[in-house]
Amino acid sequence: MEYLNEFSIVQKKNSLSFPIIFEILIWVFYVAFYKYSYHIDHAGLPKVHQNFPYIEICVYSIVSTLYIIPYYRWAVPKLLYKKKYLWLSLLTIVYFVFLTTYNNIAVAWVFAKLTQGNPVNYFFRTESAGYFIDWNMIMTDFIAFLSIAFSRFSYTNELQRHRVETDHLNLQLVMLKNQLQPHFLFNTLNSLYGMSLTESKETPRFILLLSQMMQYILYDCDQPTVSLKGEVDFLSGYFELEQKKFPEANIRFNAPSVPAQLQLPPLLFLPLVENSFKHGKHKLENNSFVQADLSVDEHSLSFSISNEILTDNPFQQQKMPGGIGLVNIKKRLALYYPNRHEITFSEENHIFTAKLTIAL
Repeated sequence: MEYLNEFSIVQKKNSLSFPIIFEILIWVFYVAFYKYSYHIDHAGLPKVHQNFPYIEICVYSIVSTLYIIPYYRWAVPKLLYKKKYLWLSLLTIVYFVFLTTYNNIAVAWVFAKLTQGNPVNYFFRTESAGYFIDWNMIMTDFIAFLSIAFSRFSYTNELQRHRVETDHLNLQLVMLKNQLQPHFLFNTLNSLYGMSLTESKETPRFILLLSQMMQYILYDCDQPTVSLKGEVDFLSGYFELEQKKFPEANIRFNAPSVPAQLQLPPLLFLPLVENSFKHGKHKLENNSFVQADLSVDEHSLSFSISNEILTDNPFQQQKMPGGIGLVNIKKRLALYYPNRHEITFSEENHIFTAKLTIAL
């Protein structure tokens, strides 16, 4: 029942899905047209020069096929889902060898009673007598409706798999954001602590700035996407805090103009920024720099950040911290921008550069 409930929900959300369209085509072209013309050819009725003669036989073709609906819509998907293939085989034999014959006899008997005095009455009386089993029609019924059953089953399984993957990826994003928030707060409180030791008069203003940034993380970033302007304001505050902590360094964030309507995943650039501040030369030597640039054009968004590294610090040590670093941002980019992004890391003349480009 869980499988069938899931399928019914899927069908409500996808009223014109492939299985539904395929099922309609089978009923229209196979049941209403092919089976009707097949019966006309074998009924021995007089030729009539008109479109769709003997409409009673078309109705009979449809009504005599209705009994298969529970088979392909309910029984086959349920047995496939539970992997009861032996029961499915037995049910198929019972349905198409025994039940088909008795169903056709019963429906033909009803139509024979309703068409007395009509030229088609002889055909229905012959069908209701059950003189022979039409294996050709049985096999075509079997192929047509088993195809529908398998298409419905595979389509529903694919939707379920996609839903599970989506739920799993959403959970990953929540976990990644939860990791980012305490890490950011820890780093920023360290910065404010350093300011408080010097008894800076600007400490209250920067505490307010931190409060606004934390409000952004805790509330705005709870949404799947945020405005690029909100991200720019957040990063500007972050850079301002770091500049205050290291006044002799050249810490700059340049984002000249960003479209207000552009949305992106929250805190997407933060791991790159934190990485530069964590490994930058400015922490130990004055007159060093951390510089970031963000630009947007009609087709792409580009973000780059560079920082000087210590001469005795090999390039391979300039890497993101485990858990919220390179793996984090690569996962998020793969989830939000599959095949639409490029991220590179390079080092030249003791300057480490991370560059991210996203196709819009």
